[in-house]
Formats: sequence, C-alpha cells, structure tokens
Amino acid sequence: MGMIKEKFGTARTGEEIFLFTLKNKNGMEAKITNFGANLVSLLVPDKDGKMEDVVLGYDTLEDYYRNGSFFGATIGPSANRIADASFTIDGRTYHLDANDGANNLHSDMENGYHKQVWEAAEAEDCLTLTIEGKDGEMGFPGNKKITMVYSLSDDNALKLSYRASADTNTIINLTNHTYFNLAGHKAGNIENHLLKLNASHFTPVVSGAIPTGEIQSVTGTPMDFTTAKPIGQDINADYEQLKLTQGYDHNFVIDGADGTLREIAEVEDPKSGRKMKAFTTLPGVQFYAGNNITKETGKEGANYAPRTGFCLETQYYPDNIHHANFPQAVFGPEKDYQSETVYQFI
Repeated sequence: MGMIKEKFGTARTGEEIFLFTLKNKNGMEAKITNFGANLVSLLVPDKDGKMEDVVLGYDTLEDYYRNGSFFGATIGPSANRIADASFTIDGRTYHLDANDGANNLHSDMENGYHKQVWEAAEAEDCLTLTIEGKDGEMGFPGNKKITMVYSLSDDNALKLSYRASADTNTIINLTNHTYFNLAGHKAGNIENHLLKLNASHFTPVVSGAIPTGEIQSVTGTPMDFTTAKPIGQDINADYEQLKLTQGYDHNFVIDGADGTLREIAEVEDPKSGRKMKAFTTLPGVQFYAGNNITKETGKEGANYAPRTGFCLETQYYPDNIHHANFPQAVFGPEKDYQSETVYQFI
C-alpha cells in the first residue's frame, strides 16, 4: 500500500526524526519512528472491523526521551537483565551501568538503542532501520552494526527481522518491548485477556529478577499457560515467583525452539474479539504483565497504569552469559546475530 513519511520532531542531537506508516490492504497500520526504532502505534480491526490502536505509546518525540516503561522500544545491544552489571568474555571482564539495583537492565536507560537515532531506508512494504554501536559504548565490547526491518503483510502480520554483526565477541540480545492491549491502548486493565504460551518450562528468578540458572516445569504452578487462561486468573497467587516480580515478569522457555520460526503464543481479548499470535526464531520470551507501568498520560490522553498492557519480548534467556546451560547470546567475527519475530492478528 506504500509508505507514508511525516516529521515527528527534531532530536536533541539535531537530526530530523520521522514517523513512518506501513499499511496493508485490510486497513491495518503500523507507525514506527527512527528514534529508537520504536513502534508508536498499531491499528488493528476487531471482530466487527472497527479499528483501534492496540499498543501503548506517546504522541510526541519528547515523551520518548523519558519512556521509563520502554513503550514500543527496540532494546539493545542486550535486552533484559545481566547480574551484577558485569560479564566476562574471552577472559576479559566488562562493566555495565548498574541501573536496576546492582544489576543491568536493558543495556542503558538513557543511552540504549531505544533512545538513539537510527538511519531509515524506506521501501514499498517495509522499513529498514540501521544503527552502529562503537566498541566500549555502554560498556559492551565490539564495533557493531545492527539492522532491523519492520514489514506488514496482507495477512495482518507485523514482522520484525533483526541482523547484527560485530568485530569482537560481544553480547547481542535484541528485543522489542511493545506493550499490547488488544481492547485498545486506552481500554485499561489487560487481566481478562486470554493467554496461551507454548512453553512448558520457565526460568525461575531470585530477588532482582535474576535467573537462578534452573529450567523449571510450569506444571502445577500459576506459571502454566500451556492451556489458555485469563492473565489475571493467578497473577496475585500466593506463589514466591509472582511475589518477587509483583506479577508475571518471567522468561518462558519455548517448546522445541530450534532456530526456526514457530508459534509461541496466542492472546485474545474476548470483548473485542481481537486475537494475536506470536512467532519467533528465538529460544525464549519474556511475558511481562505490565506490573510496574508508571501511572502517566499516554497517546490521546490515555491513562496508563500497572497492567494496562502486556509484553511478549522474544529473546535469549536473561543473564545467559552467567549460565552455561542457557543458550548463549555471544556473537562476533565468526557468528552473526539474526532473528525474526512476528505478531499476527487474526
């Protein structure tokens, strides 16, 4: 359907920032900005064809400079948590910003890729965004080149394709931190959404949400989403893992993950009838129920608050660098990074 490009503001570093709109033949629209490769809005039809924006976000560029909840953000070079804000590769230890207690979360709150300007290249049906990371930036080794492609197909699938290379072994664990509310971003609490995860195991955590290194079965626990159930059904259960993170904020181990694109989740809002399926080539997904969304005003005057959106952040497991039994997110001259994640609306 072609690309629409409009100015979204001027970066603090002086570059013009744009909002790019992808459309398909069904009227679905995705708006992306080259500031942070952030997904700003996603218009999706309900069971009656009524369009609603189903992702949380902001109206202005300046709001994305704060974005404490990471609405729509492309996270890198390392998503999620790294214990003690440090790691060792090839015998050398690197130190990161301790921005989540003693740990590192999402690389850097202020300097991560979600708050940098990406180079944009438009095509008829996709948007390619590229950024280069310097050796030592945010504490991570290696000169890096990261490319992300957003595309929207006529079967209502928003596809996120990532490629990255580095000249030194380093951590590359990219994700997108979009918060979905299938009733519409202004609709409030998401606890009535029905969620099914194709994950029979998860990685339990200690205080600070750092994995223990175990891979634990969900059977007989509130973590079991192998059969669809409301997100809110067990979210306040008397269960240590949920108490540690004030609700769901855990990495789930995708069943049968082998690097091929496979279905990992299905979410439905019973009222609107919107249903979303998620697919990825990655081994894990962080299901976050938005427990700590800051109370604030979002797009169109929406009132955002805890549990008004949920995330399915596809990833290598958190803190994998410290757990040899986890799939490793170390890439470099002999191994490039690549992954795909798809959110399809039924």
